[in-house]
Parts: sequence; structure tokens; C-alpha cells
Amino acid sequence: MSFLNQKFVKSLTQLSDELLVQDTRLSRTIELVHDARCTLGEAPRYVAREHALYWVDIPEAALWRLDLASGVARRRVFAESVVTLAARRSGGLLLAMASGFALLDHFEATPVAFGPRIDPDRPDNRLNDGRCDAEGRFFIGSMNKKKPAADGGLFRLDPDGSVDCLWRGALTANGIAFSPDGAAIFLSDTPQHATFRAPYDPSTGAIGAFAPFAQFPLGKGRPDGGSVDQAGDYWAGLYDGGRVVRLSPQGALLEEIPIPARHVTMIAFGGRDWRTAYVTTARQATTDEELSRFPHAGGVFAFEVDMPGLPEPLFAG
Repeated sequence: MSFLNQKFVKSLTQLSDELLVQDTRLSRTIELVHDARCTLGEAPRYVAREHALYWVDIPEAALWRLDLASGVARRRVFAESVVTLAARRSGGLLLAMASGFALLDHFEATPVAFGPRIDPDRPDNRLNDGRCDAEGRFFIGSMNKKKPAADGGLFRLDPDGSVDCLWRGALTANGIAFSPDGAAIFLSDTPQHATFRAPYDPSTGAIGAFAPFAQFPLGKGRPDGGSVDQAGDYWAGLYDGGRVVRLSPQGALLEEIPIPARHVTMIAFGGRDWRTAYVTTARQATTDEELSRFPHAGGVFAFEVDMPGLPEPLFAG
């Protein structure tokens, strides 16, 4: 079933009108963590055992690592784009590349292919955003790069390297996150300005039917990567929207946080108490005038939150 042409009960604009008594643009101190100047920065991941932050620059096929104790940042480039990642329970990283997966024992190691290629018969498709569930399975969405068809899907990579396609029907499957109790999975279709939620069975790794969670107004930013905090609020970066939004478990708009970049790509939590929100941004499709206003576009930003985020699950493979 496709997300296209669905009718939604409420948009975020309507929800904002209902919440006029609440100031959604709360004051936050936004800090520049690293001026990476990424073309398309994505997938911030805090790895607690290293006290390090990882992220990727998709068009540049680059993986970044920032040691948060020393402030030393390192970057390496691969033969194929890295689109997202997860830390592994056994050490090292799981890398999701454009067409499949690889294991990386440490930052400088040679990547080792893991599992099958994804959608080899769909040359216009690539993998996109992903995240582990609490049991150590890795869920990842795909996208159609030319966007003529809603044939992006949602895949589950099991620790043994097997892959199942759980659902197909998005232009760009993005924003994957799980509720605190593990009973729901979130997914956005970025070009459709929409975020959805489905029941999830953590004992089997199966999902139910996706239902509308939030419809974002046209022209004010599109939902990209997202994360959930320990209260169950869903946070999303708005590409072309210059901000992060926080939504209640019912999809109501609670807060908007302006970020000094036009293209905000993803928010994820980290720090030793999981109270630091890390935000990646993009420099692509940014005019000279916008760069004069946002010179650190493509960088990684951070701000503190009151409610801790969910600790990032580790891949069990």
C-alpha cells in the first residue's frame, strides 16, 4: 500500500492553531559541534563506549568520527556511499551502503560485505535512513533517487545477515525510530511531508499497517531523520525547513527549534546522560545568500534537552 494520496485528519498547521496557548519556539542554545561542511550530512550516532559521535556525508561517500573528549575529528571515504550506520554489540560498526551492508571492525578497518545486495533489479533505488530495534535487528528504508515512483521500502536486517522486505510504497523512506516500549515504529516519506506509525512486535520483528501520525504543511520543511525520547516524543529534522520539531506521542506539535542551516537532516540523542541532541545538516542546494546567513551549513550542531533520548540500540550481528 502506498502512502500517496492519503487524506489526513490534521496537519501540523492545524495542530499549531490548537496550541496557541503554548509557545512552541522555546529558547535553546544551539552550539556548533563540528564545522564539517557536509554536502549532505546524515545519521548522527553517539557511541557510548567510545564517547564518540559518528555521522555520514552521503554524496561524498564519507564517514566521520568525532572524539568528544579530545575534539579530534576524522573523515574517511569509501568506494560506495555510506547512508547510515549502527554500532555493533561485538564492537565496531555496521555500515549501510547505498546498495547493501558492511561490517567495520574499527574506523580504519577494511569494510567486509555483510548480507545480500538490496534491490539489485531497481537501479534507481538506494538505501537511506535506518536504526536498530532493542533486540539488535537493523531496520532501514530505501528511496527512489529519481522519485518517479513510490517503490521505496522498509527492510529488516537480522543479525545472521538475512534481509526481509517488510513493506514497500514510499518515495523516500526516512525517519525510522521506535517508541520507548518497542510497540510502535515510526517512518516518514519525506517528499510527501508525512510521518507514519505502525504497530511493532519486538518478539518477531514484524510490523503492522502504517497509519498517519503527522502531516507537515507544504513549503515549510519536509520530515527527514527522527528520534524518540524517553517520554515517547518524536523529534524530526525538517529538510528545507531550518528547524527541528518535537511531536507528542499523539502527533501534536510541542516545540520548534531553529537550526542555523536551511537543510536540517536528522536529530539523534547522545552524551553520557543522553540529554544532548545532535543535529546534522546539509550544504547542498544552498544559495550564496543563504550561505552568507548560514556559513556553517553542513555542520553538526547540538543543544541540551530536559528529557533524555532513548539510548541508541546496538546491532547484534
